Amino acid sequence: MINDSILLAKEIRKRSLQMVHQANASHIGGAFSMADILAVLYTSVLKNDASNPDWEDRDRFILSKGHACVALYSVLCLRGYFPVDLLDEYGKDGSKLLSHTTHYVPGVEISAGSLGHGLPIGCGIALAAKYKKKSYRTYVLVGDGEMDEGSNWEALLLAAHQKLDNLCLIVDYNKIQSLGNTNEVLNLEPLKSKFEAFNWNVIQINGHNHCDILKAFTEAEKIKGKPTVIIADTIKGKGVSYMENELLWHYRAPNKEQLEIASKEIDQ
Repeated sequence: MINDSILLAKEIRKRSLQMVHQANASHIGGAFSMADILAVLYTSVLKNDASNPDWEDRDRFILSKGHACVALYSVLCLRGYFPVDLLDEYGKDGSKLLSHTTHYVPGVEISAGSLGHGLPIGCGIALAAKYKKKSYRTYVLVGDGEMDEGSNWEALLLAAHQKLDNLCLIVDYNKIQSLGNTNEVLNLEPLKSKFEAFNWNVIQINGHNHCDILKAFTEAEKIKGKPTVIIADTIKGKGVSYMENELLWHYRAPNKEQLEIASKEIDQ
């Protein structure tokens, strides 16, 4: 199971890299930082059916940091939601694969662009499941820079008040946002204590260790009476040495030479 998710994470990075290169697009660093989380979710956690993306009882996964969409598009195609060839259309005029997530793509729950929307929507979905007495869970992945948005903190209050134990938030805590380090732009620390003060169950992990990731999701499912947040300590650009912890890879696309170097490193 863990070996499967590790292999999937490599494929997510390779496909994402190629997509960003061919489209001369952005956000590869943030796509790489969450690749391991996505791999574990889609191999071992989410209850879903690629042949029936709108299955009523599916678990819902919301990527709120929609600018890092190449990683989600990659994992969805690799899990059979749509043909791999469609990835070649990423970023092109008329393509379904836009540069931010769009719900027109099978397996994508919401269109994202403006940050701070995923968690409020996730709260609504989780609350609806409670009212309808449905067993599906809702997972929302946000960026750390995205936590600057006040809408998230309103949603945190609501989720705890409504005891949404069927909701799991994941923070991709790579500590670099669009214009600098998070502690310099708008310091989030002490982040764990803030979530605890909002009455959330908090689990903090190495967001690249697949065993730790799976254990965290397993623990979250057992919590009753409050929502869970997994603070995943990650590295922006994880998997490619020249990208790791480098702000410029929030926006830059790799050229042909950089593409070749990165591809070799991911395969190691």
